[in-house]
Amino acid sequence: MPESLRVAVVTESFLPSLNGVTTSVCQVLEHLRRRGHDAVVFCPGPAPSSHAGFPVVTVPAVSYRQFPVGLPSWNVAQAMAEYAPDVVHVASPFVLGVTGLRAARKLEIPSVAVFQTDVAGFARRHRAALAAPAAWRWIRRVHELADLTLAPSTSALADLREHGIPRTARWGRGVDTALFHPGRVAGAQRVRSELAAGGELLVGYVGRLAPEKRVERLAALRGLPGIRVVVVGDGPSRGSVERALGTLDRPPALLGRLQGDALADVYAALDIFVHTGTEETFGQTIQEAQASGVPVVAPASGGPLDLIEHGVTGLHYPPEDDAALREAVAGLSVDPLRRAELAAAGLARVAPRGWDRVGDELLEHYRSVMVGSQAFAA
Repeated sequence: MPESLRVAVVTESFLPSLNGVTTSVCQVLEHLRRRGHDAVVFCPGPAPSSHAGFPVVTVPAVSYRQFPVGLPSWNVAQAMAEYAPDVVHVASPFVLGVTGLRAARKLEIPSVAVFQTDVAGFARRHRAALAAPAAWRWIRRVHELADLTLAPSTSALADLREHGIPRTARWGRGVDTALFHPGRVAGAQRVRSELAAGGELLVGYVGRLAPEKRVERLAALRGLPGIRVVVVGDGPSRGSVERALGTLDRPPALLGRLQGDALADVYAALDIFVHTGTEETFGQTIQEAQASGVPVVAPASGGPLDLIEHGVTGLHYPPEDDAALREAVAGLSVDPLRRAELAAAGLARVAPRGWDRVGDELLEHYRSVMVGSQAFAA
């Protein structure tokens, strides 16, 4: 078993696209660099030529809902053979990921697939309920190619097992605690001076603006006194979100895409973070808010069930109940002590979930499939 690994990362999404898949892949690459491993990335183009010092190989892509979808390419198998990785990591496999998994199988390289996108849930949300079973059949066919499939939450893991996906395990997500933390006082004050000059409470959402995120639900906060809604993100639902939140008593702050310090400063400035999507496989922005010392309100479904203990590290509301969402925010808006208690408990819960620890867990999964591959070969 080599101490220094060579990892081929095949991802359906990469920079400059910003989403949960891209974030986790970038963090994995940076962790591999810190631990002295080597890597190459295969992703839809256009993309940077390198990341964390590792080369990036792009394939042709088409755009779907402002999202680049990589097309199958024989170049992946050829380049993978030339690189000769010890393990193949496939992030959110759907189209390009299938190419990567098939190449790994043909080259007899152990593979780990990371389940991050609920395709079947997407079909249900878009009134294509009849397509959901077909989506699960496709997911099963894809993940049967992998030696191990990693799910980000207990809910996602249960879904995979219920639908017959073999060889599964749980692998959560880390949070960048060096970037997201409550000590960003100067940055938070600057944001508050711009967005809450009248002393309003800032109630925020961070993430992609897409139908499945259901950010329009924040219109339920209409009529709550002394608050201003803040939305960070962009996507195909931007127009719909603008129209829905235009009915609020005070115009919302729609900040578009932010990253790095600018994003972390906004998190630190929030008084309450609200998650609106009801079928999240994980909910990375919840962890980022908790690490920033912000109390979180999220639906009692999917990934948030792992991230929040109701009444202790945040608040849950019934997934389809906008009135309950409003009630939770209203109660916290008038109770600063309760907000502080939930924020402190959420921060303590997320503190051990830095990317170094989570990245090392991933390395153990890599080594487990490598050992299994060697045992099978013997």
